[in-house]
Amino acid sequence: MLKALTVICLSSSLLTFNAIANSDTWRGLIVEPENRCSPYDKKTQYPYSQSVEDEIVASMGGLIYGPYTGSYFESDTETDIEHIIATSEAHDSGLCAAPLSVKKAFASDLLNLTLAAPRVNRCSLTGKCGKDAAEWMPAKNKCWFANRIIEVRRKYSLSIDIAEAARLDTELATCTSTEMIFFADNSSESAPQKDDNNQDALALYDDNKNGRITCAEARKHNIAPVRKSHIAYPYMSDRDGDGVVCE
Repeated sequence: MLKALTVICLSSSLLTFNAIANSDTWRGLIVEPENRCSPYDKKTQYPYSQSVEDEIVASMGGLIYGPYTGSYFESDTETDIEHIIATSEAHDSGLCAAPLSVKKAFASDLLNLTLAAPRVNRCSLTGKCGKDAAEWMPAKNKCWFANRIIEVRRKYSLSIDIAEAARLDTELATCTSTEMIFFADNSSESAPQKDDNNQDALALYDDNKNGRITCAEARKHNIAPVRKSHIAYPYMSDRDGDGVVCE
């Protein structure tokens, strides 16, 4: 029975993929491959103020909440500002040709902003780090996440590629609601997995024992600049997403 259900699910996914591939649009979005029509520079093209973090918290009723994991935090210093559609993804989906004013508006738009634990947002093996929905889906709030991607793409007239449209279509097919769910508090969701590398990084470089590693700490231990291959990187803030911190 399980094998039969698996075959049915795979067949359904293939039919969805083929249907989208043979259409010019999906849910009001143009279906086409990503295209970087102009150079991308997050710092100059997609700047945003740190104050948007307070706006995100206010939009969630004052809760410091990470919907991707259903986690609550005591302080927003424990979270990253997260673009639901990454600025690099938006750039390659049409914003590369948009005026700078539109790019800046996109970077600060609350419709496309949420909070996430650093281990979820950054460039680790399981982190989101600029990936689209075909490459990464959250552990929780999948329906809200999938619907929000469509809303943001529609607002900014962004295109979508076949793989992402197919993945979103599959997720939304089982949704009864696209509202954000506030799960019961489970602080373990936001904690990094306890493997040897994690313990080594925090033990070696996290001097104030807050679960994050600052540039001051990195320089003190002579590991700056820190590249994403370094065990300290998942616990640091790479605001421009270039894979190097504390340059």
